[in-house]
Amino acid sequence: MSTFVLVHGAWRGRWCWSRVAPALRARGHEVYSPSLTGLADRSHLASQAVDLDTHILDIVNLVKWEELSDVVLCGHSYAGFVITGVADRIPERLRRLIYLDAFVPEHGMSMLDATLPERRDAHLSRVDHESGGWMVKPPAVPASVDDRDHQRILRLSTAHPLRCIEQKLCLSGEIDSRIRRVFVEATAFTPSPFKDVASRLRQQDGWQVHTVASGHDVMIDQPDALVQVLLAGEHEPRI
Repeated sequence: MSTFVLVHGAWRGRWCWSRVAPALRARGHEVYSPSLTGLADRSHLASQAVDLDTHILDIVNLVKWEELSDVVLCGHSYAGFVITGVADRIPERLRRLIYLDAFVPEHGMSMLDATLPERRDAHLSRVDHESGGWMVKPPAVPASVDDRDHQRILRLSTAHPLRCIEQKLCLSGEIDSRIRRVFVEATAFTPSPFKDVASRLRQQDGWQVHTVASGHDVMIDQPDALVQVLLAGEHEPRI
């Protein structure tokens, strides 16, 4: 059986994995799906000091203090930055990296650098200046989810610390080639900064690329399909 660590994207929390995590556990896998500092059930910890490094350490410390190894680490959207930073710091603890409609960043890049210009402008337009200008309010919910999910996302999404999406990722080198890497593209998300990423990775050695007919919140929109993708390759020989 495998150990999964599922990392949500910006504005979300552990709640967004509520359909995927139980399905993996029902198959006998160990699953962790923490909320990052300052978000969801940890929104009371939001402050101007919370940045990308904080979120990387959230996951590094989870893996260390739970004494996890051979981890399948999945990051959604913004969390592509988080899991890349984790892989840079504790590669010996990881088996697979799964980028779920997520950024695949390089050294010196921030989320604002990596996203489409129109989305970058939209994010910055939602900075909550009334609260000090260090939080970004959630965007509108994509239309691909049904009405009940739409209302749930609106109800549970929280503002995201601005420094997390402004801070540039600092890496010590290339990701350990022994860690298998997977990219999952949500084909119904548009305009998407990840379509070009998926196309590029299809041409690179060492990557598997999957598609899911889903909006951006794949774990909410198409949880069963996502579980199948997460489990694909679990029986492959390890490098």
